[in-house]
Amino acid sequence: MSKHYGATAFTDAVRGVQRHHGSDAFYDRKRVQGKAVPGTDALTEDEKDYLAQRDSFYLATVSETGWPYVQFRGGPAGFLRVVDDNTVGWADFRGNLQYISTGNLAGSDRVALIVMDYVQQRRLKIFGRARVVTADDDPALIDTFADSDYEATVERVVLVTVEAFDWNCPQHITARFSAAELEPHLAPLRRELADLRTENAELRRQLDGRK
Repeated sequence: MSKHYGATAFTDAVRGVQRHHGSDAFYDRKRVQGKAVPGTDALTEDEKDYLAQRDSFYLATVSETGWPYVQFRGGPAGFLRVVDDNTVGWADFRGNLQYISTGNLAGSDRVALIVMDYVQQRRLKIFGRARVVTADDDPALIDTFADSDYEATVERVVLVTVEAFDWNCPQHITARFSAAELEPHLAPLRRELADLRTENAELRRQLDGRK
């Protein structure tokens, strides 16, 4: 847990529930520590390495009506980039043209990211403030986030100034594997199956020749 995570997440209502369940004393120390330290929390090498390997995350924004909106964001591994110690960003690819997240950011720049690693059952939560950059604003920046190997149109780049983050407990995260993650294990089985089929075909040919 970063220094400022508690100061951001542990509101009076949250602290009331923590008090009811007996965890308030432990977490209140972290909240007080965060308030005593000015500024935001810099990402460490652990967070940077973790984010560089991810191919997806969940983005939460808040609408003008107060409703939260959570959207899946995906792309090639590394599309979620660490720009510097306090900033992450990603290429926002063309989707279904609803623009709910982008519209919400026009009203409130507060965001939360939940970045999952289902294989290792890890989860990083980030609080931050987002800024949308279009091609008209900064075409050079858009180009740096484009991936020539990924066929998708980059409509904008979203930059998030990280204010706080927390590594969540791995409990209850169901392990899931992508096709790419399974391929090193499946490839030898496919080769073995192909060899067996070839061997069986040759045995059948030999048996047919003896009839």
